[in-house]
Amino acid sequence: MKALIAVLGGDGIGPEVARQGARVLGAVGQLFGHAFEMPEALVGGAAIDATGAPLPEETLALCRRADAILFGAIGGPRWGPSAPVRPEQGLLALRKGLGVFANLRPVKVHPALIDSSPLKPDRLAGVDILVIRELTGGLYFGQPKGRETRDGHERAVDTLEYHDYEVRRVVALAFRLAKERRRKVTSVDKANVLESSRLWRQVTSAIGKENPDVALDHMLVDTAAMRLITSPASFDVLVTENMFGDILTDEASVLAGSMGMLPSASIGDGGPGLYEPIHGSAPDIAGQGIANPVGTILSAALLLRHSLRLGAEAAAVEAAVHRAVADGCRTRDLGGSLTTAGMAGEILARLS
Repeated sequence: MKALIAVLGGDGIGPEVARQGARVLGAVGQLFGHAFEMPEALVGGAAIDATGAPLPEETLALCRRADAILFGAIGGPRWGPSAPVRPEQGLLALRKGLGVFANLRPVKVHPALIDSSPLKPDRLAGVDILVIRELTGGLYFGQPKGRETRDGHERAVDTLEYHDYEVRRVVALAFRLAKERRRKVTSVDKANVLESSRLWRQVTSAIGKENPDVALDHMLVDTAAMRLITSPASFDVLVTENMFGDILTDEASVLAGSMGMLPSASIGDGGPGLYEPIHGSAPDIAGQGIANPVGTILSAALLLRHSLRLGAEAAAVEAAVHRAVADGCRTRDLGGSLTTAGMAGEILARLS
């Protein structure tokens, strides 16, 4: 098949890991007889420096034409919270512009990496979680927001807002994917305090009644944060709103031993999906060639599966990663010495 895959490296280690993800996609194309065109485009701080905007119009236009987007990471101290234009605005605008409302973050623990996690090995046995984070609503997009000075004091406002249809579409997706797994959905909210969470729970309960073959649990976010550490294997599909999902998935990354190991997929009802590792731009190690590319390479596998519908090719990439890790291949974050390119090379050597 032919496919157009936009590659947005971004900032920090983003271009380094995105380069290796594209390298693996190119190898998949050669091995399986596909033609992948992979043009690069600016986003984030790099785009601000070059154009003044975190998401240039030409980048968004390319992404809308593409079959999928492979994304690196954005941000850095040069464009801090006080900057008038910030890199993160580019990613939020891209998600909104593409209509990707669900962020899928699978969390699995490789048996060879159990000792890399701070948790006891017995708590990591059987961990296989799919976290689904609502991506285009909630605090990050609510209006009004802003700051003002009154009577000598500063006041900041952010608005947490959800519509019923925003909840319904992401929760329906969670139930659909749960039917391909262990048929259990845990919906995370703060319904004892927040009106938006009470709406979330109401809509989720209704969808649960429409899907009696899937077990549904409601869980407060503070309890979920605790259970992710004390009994992570008890979760199957976990679905939650934007900010809760952002925080919980970063917490869940310690289960796998390193944030560098975990991929994500952002998808909507149609159009291109957005695929990126869950880690940030890590400016402290940028340019050293030591970043872990596995999260990006596994994101490329999700790209193959969800956007290009190439399930066998996705499985081949995942199997190659599994074999490389099982054989002891490690980057520095996991106690090894392989470079970013070296780790990708070990994975490519096992791709078949």
